[in-house]
Amino acid sequence: MKKKPFNVVYEDNHLLIVNKAAGVLVQGDKTGDKTLTDYCKEYIANKYNKPGAVFLHPIHRLDRPVSGLVAFARTSKGLERMMELFRKRDIHKVYWAIVKKRPREEQGKLTHWLTKDEQRNVVTAHDREVPGSQKAELNYKTLGKMNDHWLIEVRPISGRPHQIRVQLASMGCPIRGDLKYGFAKANPDASINLHAFNLVFVHPIKKEKLYLRAALPENEFWEQFYEFEELKAKDQHLDNSYSG
Repeated sequence: MKKKPFNVVYEDNHLLIVNKAAGVLVQGDKTGDKTLTDYCKEYIANKYNKPGAVFLHPIHRLDRPVSGLVAFARTSKGLERMMELFRKRDIHKVYWAIVKKRPREEQGKLTHWLTKDEQRNVVTAHDREVPGSQKAELNYKTLGKMNDHWLIEVRPISGRPHQIRVQLASMGCPIRGDLKYGFAKANPDASINLHAFNLVFVHPIKKEKLYLRAALPENEFWEQFYEFEELKAKDQHLDNSYSG
């Protein structure tokens, strides 16, 4: 059975927030493959019987091999206000990553300056500022171990392309399946084990706080880590502390 490209996590007149399957592009690239934006526009058009073009804009991106939460705006007002939340860093994001090598410190903060090679679509992390670099920061905590792999919770402070992938690799912990940043072996489905697990923010129009969670992907490897999801479900401090 073909895997669904997304599941709806939250929906109202202004926002559509979905759990993206790994392998689905958020926005078009040179491959010309169908995108998450295309799939979601179809969903809106069919559900609400909308003739003509559907207004739907991604507010941020996830890399193609990454799974988890992606937020779309359904109105220009929703788009403008959500972009402002991202700009002010008033949206709290939590990711889960699986790595083979245990981090030296159980938890910590990583700060790098990133440069991107647009031709190769590869980001390099530098320990100090270099010309053309952007500062990238994240906090991480090791949550546990399953079958020789470690589950790390990551809370990015900035939102740079490939940030989590290259920063974890820079501390010697490339994400499982991520050949681009130093993992030894690809995953069978070409995914990497990085999942955008939570988004926490105040709805920019309704002014109510949203705690959104994307279920882990349904595959054998992620299934080993399902028990940690229960721990996460009890976490009421997503905007300022770690699970557990």
